[in-house]
Amino acid sequence: MKILITGSAGFIGSALSIRLLDRGDTIVGIDSHNDYYDPALKEARLARHSDHSNYTHIRMNLNNREAIAKLFQDEKFDTVVNLAAQAGVRYSIENPLAYIDTNVVGFGHILEGCRHNSVKHLVYASSSSTYGLNTKQPFSVHESVNHPVSLYAATKKANELMAHTYSHLYKLPTTGLRFFTVYGPYDRPDMALQKFTRAILAGKAITVFNYGKHKRDFTYIDDITEGIIRALDKPATINPNWDGNNPDPATSSAPYRVYNIGNNNPVELSDYIEALENSLGIKAEKELLPLQPGDVLNTYADVDDFVEEFGYKPLVNVTQGVENFVRWYKKYHGV
Repeated sequence: MKILITGSAGFIGSALSIRLLDRGDTIVGIDSHNDYYDPALKEARLARHSDHSNYTHIRMNLNNREAIAKLFQDEKFDTVVNLAAQAGVRYSIENPLAYIDTNVVGFGHILEGCRHNSVKHLVYASSSSTYGLNTKQPFSVHESVNHPVSLYAATKKANELMAHTYSHLYKLPTTGLRFFTVYGPYDRPDMALQKFTRAILAGKAITVFNYGKHKRDFTYIDDITEGIIRALDKPATINPNWDGNNPDPATSSAPYRVYNIGNNNPVELSDYIEALENSLGIKAEKELLPLQPGDVLNTYADVDDFVEEFGYKPLVNVTQGVENFVRWYKKYHGV
């Protein structure tokens, strides 16, 4: 297939590009290469696949309506994976408009490109953050998510609503994937694993919110990319049993689906840190603080729908995943 991947120099986008190139797909990747974090890491990710004969990389911002429209017209993609987004819950508290510009306006440009150029399937990144104030666990895609606690989460919920509209009006198959705390080699410097590792190796205290007691359904990067590929290869379909009197948020009378991709095994933050300490062979000094504004207390993915539909469930546990990360981190930074 000829596939557009947005955010192709990002953590997930780069890993996905490699997987799809390895199986023979043709990939056009776009990325804005902004300076939200050190652009050198994006260049390093990109270096792993940018010289592949079936890969084309374009530095482009999703906000550029005319450029995005021309790209779709020129390339005639079979499918699209939208991973480009302004990420980070904490940054959204300080710079909310950056999230509106990329995650809402930019996503609208992608939807329009798909609509006008006969794209067969759009897969897009949503987030476990959409569950917000929900406390019933494990989090199910069949429960409503109407109480986000960060603008980042609100933009991801907005993406799902926008996608449904295009599925309904234009019969565009769309699949939203709610990722649960993705981690692994080449992840972002602002994510917990890199921040903790930098501090521990420098002999500095790590900042541990909620006193290390909250739980996350940590999901390894390889498990995420495998899930994306399985979803991509099976376009969303209508639910023939969908009932407007009892509407199911995860499906529709339109070709629209939403799934969780999580490890289905929440791990307490203190245990995650312990796995990192064991991999580094260094005990961390901890500064224990209350839960931060915008953070969800616990996450736990109900992945039954994804397992049933695609025959796949994430496999890598935190111990192995953190070991893989530490091995990469030491090599990348020459530790």
